[in-house]
Amino acid sequence: MDEYQNDLERLFFENTGRLIHKWRHYFEIYDRHFSRFRGTDVHVVEFGVSQGGSLQMWKEYFGPKAKIVGIDVNPNCKALEEDQVEILIGDQEDRRFLDSVKERIPRIDILIDDGGHTMAQQINTFEELFPAIDSNGVYLCEDLHTSYWRKWGGGYGRAGTFVEYSKNLVDRLHAWHSEDEAKLTVTDFTRSAHSLHYYDSILVIEKRPVDKPFHLKTGVATIPAYQGRRSGPEASSASGLTSHDWARVGRRVEALERELVKCQETNKAIRKRLLDAQRRIQAFRSSASWRFTAPLRHLMRGLRNAGGRLVARK
Repeated sequence: MDEYQNDLERLFFENTGRLIHKWRHYFEIYDRHFSRFRGTDVHVVEFGVSQGGSLQMWKEYFGPKAKIVGIDVNPNCKALEEDQVEILIGDQEDRRFLDSVKERIPRIDILIDDGGHTMAQQINTFEELFPAIDSNGVYLCEDLHTSYWRKWGGGYGRAGTFVEYSKNLVDRLHAWHSEDEAKLTVTDFTRSAHSLHYYDSILVIEKRPVDKPFHLKTGVATIPAYQGRRSGPEASSASGLTSHDWARVGRRVEALERELVKCQETNKAIRKRLLDAQRRIQAFRSSASWRFTAPLRHLMRGLRNAGGRLVARK
């Protein structure tokens, strides 16, 4: 085995049976994440049967206790069933079919998505079946390079590709630390995904029950704390405030700044209305009608003044 990195490479290069088509660097990744299941009664589901060669490879690699299920849209693949290998026929883009897979395969330890490689197929398969994978299982989606190929619905930075979709999983993994729960909150994914591993054309997600992280301290502090800007779970300055305290202060300052801007805008609007009113009054006083009614206004003022004097004498 010296000329091979691992048994999977040996099985691939010594294969004389059914066709297997794989990128060379995949075998190291497979072995890194799958080796712990060898010799166990592992249940493996692989989307994309093709000629059935990879199903035989998995059967040999995992051993006689393994149960291998291949899924493909091509009904001819059904003929490739053999001992330890079952074939299901269906379209992985069809969520109803994917839902039926969960009923037909009650246990999934490893899910390998090597199916049609379109964006909808990869996203739908992940959303429907990731929750069904065993709590200590592994999800692997390969050939992610189609997220960059237009023929497959991809394109660099294009919304809706599986790569762009999966970037959100990084945020969801870190949701424990979110300070904006309206936008990012802890979900079932956060509680069940232990780690994400990105490789060229492959994403691996290792599942494990995850509790809220916490930090600890051991040992004895022997030097004065740095009084400048710090970072860390309990970063503090001379004020004694932690980084979380400063974050709350920062949010309060931002809220006050927004309130100040609103007040300034309101004040600006009131001043504008006042100036408009003054201009209208000036325009009215310069009008012909104002000049024409001037004698009448003088008469009315005289009458009011006269009336006031008569009341005072009484």
